[in-house]
Amino acid sequence: MEEKLKVRFAPAPTGFLHIGSARTALFNWLFAKRYNAQFTLRIEDTDIKRSQKEFLEEILDSLKWLGIDWDEIIYQSQRLDIYGRYARKLLDERKAYLEKGAIIFKYEFKNVKFEDLIRGCIEFNELPKDTEVLIKSDGRPTYNFACCIDDSLLGITHVIRGEDHISNTPKQLLIYDALGFRPPCFAHLPMILSSQGGKLSKRLGATSIREYKDMGYLAEAITNYLLLLGWSPGNNREIVTLDEAVKDFEIRNVNKTGATFSLEKLDWINSEYIKQLSLEEMVSFAQEYLKKINFLPQNTERDYLKKVVELFKNRIYKLSNLMDWAYFCFYNDFTYASGTEDILKRDLSNEVIILKERLFKINNFDKNSIEREFRDTAQSLNLKTSDLVHPTRIALTGRKVGPGLFETMEVLGRDKVLERLGRLVRYWKEECL
Repeated sequence: MEEKLKVRFAPAPTGFLHIGSARTALFNWLFAKRYNAQFTLRIEDTDIKRSQKEFLEEILDSLKWLGIDWDEIIYQSQRLDIYGRYARKLLDERKAYLEKGAIIFKYEFKNVKFEDLIRGCIEFNELPKDTEVLIKSDGRPTYNFACCIDDSLLGITHVIRGEDHISNTPKQLLIYDALGFRPPCFAHLPMILSSQGGKLSKRLGATSIREYKDMGYLAEAITNYLLLLGWSPGNNREIVTLDEAVKDFEIRNVNKTGATFSLEKLDWINSEYIKQLSLEEMVSFAQEYLKKINFLPQNTERDYLKKVVELFKNRIYKLSNLMDWAYFCFYNDFTYASGTEDILKRDLSNEVIILKERLFKINNFDKNSIEREFRDTAQSLNLKTSDLVHPTRIALTGRKVGPGLFETMEVLGRDKVLERLGRLVRYWKEECL
């Protein structure tokens, strides 16, 4: 009978799910889908003081949000009797001993080597210590002991984890041997490095998945980017769906060298997924997101939000950009941004008053009519169109750059456009007093 393949992801609910752990979960999930293997979620919650329900809920929610599901979930805190039973077995066989209430395993060390599916043969000629606590004096198992028992009893055939666990592997192999268990196959994923080459810090990308969600990244973009941190789908592809990745994923093709985290690359991938959304999909995402962060005014109609989203859809790289870039679409209390002084120093108050009068008379306030009247006004005033465009944009948005001016004017509507042009006129008059 062919052996059923089985992998696991084993988070500890002592903190939120971060990029590195999410990548490990994803690669295990891909392996399971690729080879029709079972995927177990094992919660390593034996550290009662540090384990928190809030962290567990966030981990589970983040995995679900990323599209990662599992076949079963177990909790180590519910298996303490199992760990105790196997520790006593080692005591009875004189492979472990008691000391100050703890059960300690003495390594019978020999040259230890194993075949890593990513890195090839890895060999250890010594260990940093010759003993290992199996059960602490409070009755709780240590990581290496519980890990070996669970992986064996649960039938885990492949352990896919970060390379920081390589040093644990020889210890675990000796414990497997002492218990009479067959060890699983190992595959150690490369570290995720900061853009500066060192370990990821929160400032350099080691942010929780929940925080990326809160910043307005799409789940599909996050998983797509995680795929590229150590693995390549081939043919220079960078936009890859999970379904596509499942077909091509091979654990042996994962890179040995560290993968560099790039926020700029993540932003680009997220912007590509935003562009692929239909306008209605994007409106739904934006509406849900902006309401959740209490940014969207309560009386905002969906039709107006749709116009705003259409204005920015091909410009933003995450949903939170709308809070900043589209602020002027929802609120009037913006200020003229730093850097606009060079344009505002030229007083065109009389010309803008004339522009207001002509815009007021437009019957159909759409971008084509607005543009036609705008250009005619500039010409009649012996101005270049750009001479009038720049201060008008600042008046309407507070910024020097943004989406198309005439499209913006149509979205804002006649009343807001005229009011904000009037505000600019007042600014010039006050500045010239």
